[in-house]
Amino acid sequence: MSLIDPSAKIHPSSVIEEGAVIGAGCQIGPFCSIGPKVRLGAGVVIKSHVVIEGMTEIGDETTVFQFASIGAIPQDLKFKGEETRLVIGKRNRIREYVTMNLGTEGGGGVTRVGDDGLFMACAHVAHDVQIGDRVILVNSVAVAGHCVIEDDVIVGGLSGIHQWVRIGQGAIIGALSMVTADVLPHALVQGPRAELDGLNLVGLKRKGVARDDINQLRAAFQMLKQGEGAFKDRAQRLSEDFDSDYVARMVAFVMGDSDRGFLTPK
Repeated sequence: MSLIDPSAKIHPSSVIEEGAVIGAGCQIGPFCSIGPKVRLGAGVVIKSHVVIEGMTEIGDETTVFQFASIGAIPQDLKFKGEETRLVIGKRNRIREYVTMNLGTEGGGGVTRVGDDGLFMACAHVAHDVQIGDRVILVNSVAVAGHCVIEDDVIVGGLSGIHQWVRIGQGAIIGALSMVTADVLPHALVQGPRAELDGLNLVGLKRKGVARDDINQLRAAFQMLKQGEGAFKDRAQRLSEDFDSDYVARMVAFVMGDSDRGFLTPK
């Protein structure tokens, strides 16, 4: 039996399969299909012609626009039908033709999207991807399996993120970029074969980051660019030379586990 809150509004042409949970104040437009293991939080809006399947949870006040496909099985030949999940947070805007897939057993079993994100038309979130809060994927961005995108990241239109890549908090990726290695927090990346091109100074200033922190980040970036020794050795020395949470976050990111290496300053 489906658990449909009496305050939910569901168009009669939509199919809600037995077992689905529809929260208070939800609105489901015409010709949608909601699978038996789907859970919609309070105030979720599903526009029309949307398919939501698999073990998918969508947080309160998220809006899914027409023709999106949410919770389909992974595009991974290793997937054998194991029960995995897609968890989407609160207040996201998921635009037309966006696709978000379930996780895989080998990748931890959960694809996860944080709160307050904007996923523009035709963006793709693959299996086992972990996306933080306030992330923006512009039109036709493709995020491959197992990627990690931290809070406040913006990925420009028609960009591709290679599997297993990590993108640090506050970074910005220019349009038409192919990102094949990890991106430092607060970095600016651009170019067809994505290159690290400095810091996202505009984003830092818009967030109201203190001038001292920005200056320390700039100095730390120059040391990464011009210092002696291997890249990780230079990063480790930053923790000794700077007293800034932003620099400390950059050091922690570099010293963390990486399957792809790093985009390094030229």
